[in-house]
Amino acid sequence: MPPHMQNGFQLSAEQKELLRGAVSKFPNSKVLVVGDLMLDVFIWGEVQRISPEAPVPVVEVREETHLLGGTANVVNNVAALGSKVLVAGVIGDDAPGRELADLFRSAAVPTDGLVHDTSRPTTIKTRIIAQNQQVVRFDRECKAPLFKDTVDQILTYIKRNLTGINAMIISDYAKGVITEDLMEEVRNISLPAGIPLIVDPKVQHANLYRNVTMVTPNHHEASLMSGINIQDEATLVSAGKAMLDRLQCESVLITRGKEGMTLLERNGRVTHIPTLARRVYDVTGAGDTVIATITLGIVAGLPIMDAALLANLAAGIVVGEVGTAAVPSSRLCAAIEKS
Repeated sequence: MPPHMQNGFQLSAEQKELLRGAVSKFPNSKVLVVGDLMLDVFIWGEVQRISPEAPVPVVEVREETHLLGGTANVVNNVAALGSKVLVAGVIGDDAPGRELADLFRSAAVPTDGLVHDTSRPTTIKTRIIAQNQQVVRFDRECKAPLFKDTVDQILTYIKRNLTGINAMIISDYAKGVITEDLMEEVRNISLPAGIPLIVDPKVQHANLYRNVTMVTPNHHEASLMSGINIQDEATLVSAGKAMLDRLQCESVLITRGKEGMTLLERNGRVTHIPTLARRVYDVTGAGDTVIATITLGIVAGLPIMDAALLANLAAGIVVGEVGTAAVPSSRLCAAIEKS
């Protein structure tokens, strides 16, 4: 079957009605998100001179903001879109961990799935932004795999809350939470129950994602996971098909930054969806928005290609903003009308 190429992105009146109807169903959904929780710190300032001590810019700090990051940003996106959401992950016994819990509570997200691990710090990513450009990022983290008893606590929470869950998202940032044992157990309890399992992958864990419903790698991750150097649309499609065969998943959604995204399905259909972003300031967190939106689209009953269109609309909003961002359902509906 030849690839289907969607070179334009003009929604018909029928498509708009379909997508609006799906968004209206988001509050009826409940999604469980599992993965590596982080605190995102943004230090905002201005650069007006170079340091006399070294050839580096001097940033005059104006503001500092603390946001849900990593898997926590996926949770934030699901909540912003109006769905009920549960989260399972690890925080340290420290001030950043307590701040993460407070941020979840402010977003009306239950915190009983947060496992406190005294052996590791809460992951913090700090970005310094000047003139809407990221100057530097520094990370404080522990990437060692979790101890077995910590994994068991996460799995116990998942099993206890499986009833009523419409989908599960695995948000893997390779900080120690997503392991072979955890993925094997998650597959065993979710897929037989008919619960879609959507994964935002990391290259080094490629073999962990076998038989899931969907994986959502970016362009670079797809190239490394498939072993195919992506240079054009032909090699992009080859890489996606190789991932479908290797993982035996139902579909692969490759996010491509300013080039949009490409959806590959088991039936052989390939759909290229161009970006809608008028300007791209920052791709931080765009993958989190994509996986949250496409998951809710699937739960709302959209065909997979229409769920991908909806996710593309949401991604076009967040890349036009600096810093991690979540898209409320009202903005998504406005984007549907304008597209």
